[in-house]
Amino acid sequence: MITTREQALKYGLSFADTYKDAPFHDPNWQLVRYKGNKKAFLWTYERDGYINLNVKVDPEKAFFWRDIHKSVIPGYHQNKEHWNTIILDGTIPDKDIKMMIAESYDLISDSPTKRIYEAVKRIPKGRVATYAQVAEAAGDRKMARAVGNALHKNPDPLTIPCHRVVNAKGELAGEYVFGGAWKQGQRLTEEGVEVFDGRVDLKKYGWMPAQKR
Repeated sequence: MITTREQALKYGLSFADTYKDAPFHDPNWQLVRYKGNKKAFLWTYERDGYINLNVKVDPEKAFFWRDIHKSVIPGYHQNKEHWNTIILDGTIPDKDIKMMIAESYDLISDSPTKRIYEAVKRIPKGRVATYAQVAEAAGDRKMARAVGNALHKNPDPLTIPCHRVVNAKGELAGEYVFGGAWKQGQRLTEEGVEVFDGRVDLKKYGWMPAQKR
């Protein structure tokens, strides 16, 4: 549960390449920054008797969080369109607090894993892509192995369709993390992709990033 400043900071520091900072020489303001660009994605401070957290937010989701939680308000002392303030008064479910902090980290950071997941999201239903193609779409064709590692840790298979990724020969992943090759084949078949002997015809079903379909 995140109910204190210490717990919020600990969770923020659990993300890769982060560090704590107190830039104002005021112990009331403690931040967590991303090492890659030194930008803060989590601000913590006490105000009106409660610990507050400022998190970066996609403008399209800013009002979503404010509408469902009275204790999520426009960012205090920050851009109201891009930042929200979370008041730790005990009314917000822990999973939502963690989700808002995680979303802030994703917006601030530019990690290879994030780019890989975004590339996989672009693979259309009824198509497949190779690890190298996903790596190229994520900005670096040489990180095909990183694609495999990232997909093995896929945090949200419902929106990150890793079952649409195959090897250079069109073969399914024998160690498909969400149930094995048979499960990957089942999901592809349900989407209209023919799977024969554990393999997909890349000429027929292969996706290229430039494709609009």
